[in-house]
Amino acid sequence: MGPVATRRGELGPSLGRPTSCGGVVHVPLRRHRPWARILLLPGLMRRRDVQRIPNIRYGDAGRRNLLDIYRRRDTPQHAPVLIYFHGGGYTSGAKNREARPLLYRLAGQGWVCISANYRLRPQTTFPGHQIDAKKVIAWVREHSPEYGADPSRLFVAGSSAGSNLAALCALTPNDPLFQPGFELADTTVTAVICLYGYYGHFFGEEPDATPSPNQPYAYLNPGAPPFLIAHGTKDALATVEGARNFVDRLRRVSDSTVVYAELSGGQHSFDLFHSPRFEAVVDGVEAFAAWVLAAPGAPR
Repeated sequence: MGPVATRRGELGPSLGRPTSCGGVVHVPLRRHRPWARILLLPGLMRRRDVQRIPNIRYGDAGRRNLLDIYRRRDTPQHAPVLIYFHGGGYTSGAKNREARPLLYRLAGQGWVCISANYRLRPQTTFPGHQIDAKKVIAWVREHSPEYGADPSRLFVAGSSAGSNLAALCALTPNDPLFQPGFELADTTVTAVICLYGYYGHFFGEEPDATPSPNQPYAYLNPGAPPFLIAHGTKDALATVEGARNFVDRLRRVSDSTVVYAELSGGQHSFDLFHSPRFEAVVDGVEAFAAWVLAAPGAPR
């Protein structure tokens, strides 16, 4: 994945601090990817400079309401925050399985990253999963400064079904439907990152011509935050056509930038290990986030 063109700018592979010239924002990327780890130890995730603080309770649903925090050991101050939601079709999955190369990379760069469990079927159904996702955002707003974070710079991300959760979070800020008992909590987000996302009807239901309340399509609006969407062309579980359709419909409505990166030959679950493909996506996420935070009017 090389430089990514957007509707309002371009993410270029220049080095140094984010700069702007003629409306084009350039952000720093790594000079070299971690080829030794990719080729020899693709499953090794830990980094000496990153601390993982596991199993912090954010709700009352036992282990399904636990989250992990990743941060640099020197305790960052006023760090941007990434919340990540795992996939699994709302029936399986866990917070310590996917996207760990991304979580450790951003934490090593000074972010505070949070990976959260949420209730699954049959323990709950829609909107129970979404309510849990909103609870995570509310928890981050209240408690993340204790871990060195600045919750005014808050990104949400997810894989597969977790992308559905992240997209719905971004498109429904402060919606009381998804915040029973914590309606006054601020659940707005700065930007969204969706990896091999599923955006259609709820798993196990028949599709309908009218978007149902569990589809991001039902909440598209001009005030949506910036999106980065990455999808593989060979995805057998969440089709690339579905991702293209979501991107097209979101771009028609949103006033914000929508970045779409299509990974040639990419399958589902491309974020499980260090690989050339996912490390390129990690670079793209880092560039997108730096570009969003460098934009005029962005939270500091």
